[in-house]
Amino acid sequence: MKYFSVLAFLFLFTVSVFAVPFTLRNNSLKSIPLIITSYMNPNLSPKSNSAVDIPVGEKVYFKYKGKKQLLLVVTEDLKGQTLVVDKLIKEKIEELED
Repeated sequence: MKYFSVLAFLFLFTVSVFAVPFTLRNNSLKSIPLIITSYMNPNLSPKSNSAVDIPVGEKVYFKYKGKKQLLLVVTEDLKGQTLVVDKLIKEKIEELED
């Protein structure tokens, strides 16, 4: 039992040390579904903020024309920032259309 407790503590400690806290903001009037690899698939409500702690290196995707498109890769630089997701998606779509 002690072995399991130690492993659980080390896992939680490791995740919290390498996770980056930041905020995902949706300024639009529509929900925005996201895909975060091996983490979760949040649905950002309209006009909302979602505080997240996501490990460094995790990829965040959105769907465009039925395909999964990379929105961002989590880095330490995101710590404490608020990302306006609808704006980022609009910029990525413009890049895809070029």
